[in-house]
Amino acid sequence: MFRLDEQTQMVATMVRSWCQSQLAPKIPALEHGEEQPFDLMKKMAKAFGFDAMLGASVQKRIAKLRAGEAEGGSVEKTLGAGVGNPMMMHVVVKELSRVSPGFAMGFGVSMGLVGGAIVAKGTADQIEKWGLPLATLRQIGSWCLTEPGAGSDAFGSMRTTARRDGSDYLLKGGKTFITNGPGADVFLVYAKTEDGGVATFIVERGMAGVTVGPPFKKMGMRDSPTSEVFFDDVRLGVEHLLGGKEKGQGGRSDTKDSLGSERSGVPAMAWGIIERCYDASLQYVREREQFGRPIGAFQAVQLKITDLYLKLRTVENVVYRTAWMQQNGVKDMPFVNASKAMCAQLAVDAALTAVQIHGGYGYMEELGLEKLARDAKLLELGAGTTDINLLAAARELIGVEARASE
Repeated sequence: MFRLDEQTQMVATMVRSWCQSQLAPKIPALEHGEEQPFDLMKKMAKAFGFDAMLGASVQKRIAKLRAGEAEGGSVEKTLGAGVGNPMMMHVVVKELSRVSPGFAMGFGVSMGLVGGAIVAKGTADQIEKWGLPLATLRQIGSWCLTEPGAGSDAFGSMRTTARRDGSDYLLKGGKTFITNGPGADVFLVYAKTEDGGVATFIVERGMAGVTVGPPFKKMGMRDSPTSEVFFDDVRLGVEHLLGGKEKGQGGRSDTKDSLGSERSGVPAMAWGIIERCYDASLQYVREREQFGRPIGAFQAVQLKITDLYLKLRTVENVVYRTAWMQQNGVKDMPFVNASKAMCAQLAVDAALTAVQIHGGYGYMEELGLEKLARDAKLLELGAGTTDINLLAAARELIGVEARASE
């Protein structure tokens, strides 16, 4: 369980090599907004054959749906089958996150969160038109839940609405902090319906009434463009309603399923951040000399290295268990929520420790550790803040109802 199989290890080696040759040189331009990551994502998908791996799996699902042999599934099961196993996708995210957690996040949102949700919950026609291009990264997707006044209380404070107008819907409202917003082809938008439920709509860039704001200036994840998206009475036919029908309060369950999928991906990002910090720090303390000997000979430094090592193995084990759960259809939301919170905190601590070990060099952009420290902080905020994640886990463990809608 705690060792990568030969195929997954081979994929990890290939992705690391690609990151070093293709992604790392682009980081300065991506960080400063001089280039966008979306074409590079598409090139990566072609380089690793995502179209072949995932395309065949998605096509099988389409055929089964049309034959009445399949129902709504999980993102991990549907896409995991296409790449061999869920652990393989976690390893891809880990390797990307060693170099650019922001690139990994944009990739995961488009392929897994948006494409995966459509493939798992959509109709055969929706999967063929939108799910397949997103899952294979021929198109870029954005997941639109958060609003200016609706973060942790995503449902209770939601103001985006979808009201009936004949056989169509009119979508009105705005979303913020939307990953991939500036370059997305497809937006998966959550809106309140007239009966008080929550429905999910597939919206295309260029539709009348869709406006995308400029990229935000952010503390970290600067190589992952983020923006606001506005919807001004966007007319949508029922074919744009995910699954082809309203689900009332059940739509909230689908949204929480997607949140669970998003939170399950955070430990893999943390794994990549911590592994890079550990590898760089271990090499540095062996080579850097002060007072006539390597700084790794000093006890204070030794304690920091051991701390990084324990953080690395802890998060690695979380990812292995997460992949095992996904492979075997095991649902354990307290674990998903609590481990997401813990791994995010460990990533932030590890990045700051690595900067401290490297001293002034760690503070410089050239080394890349200060970037990881800035990037890691978002893991404590996105996909639910650390406090919300821990409270959600506690309430389910104890068996009490939450007053907020996290």
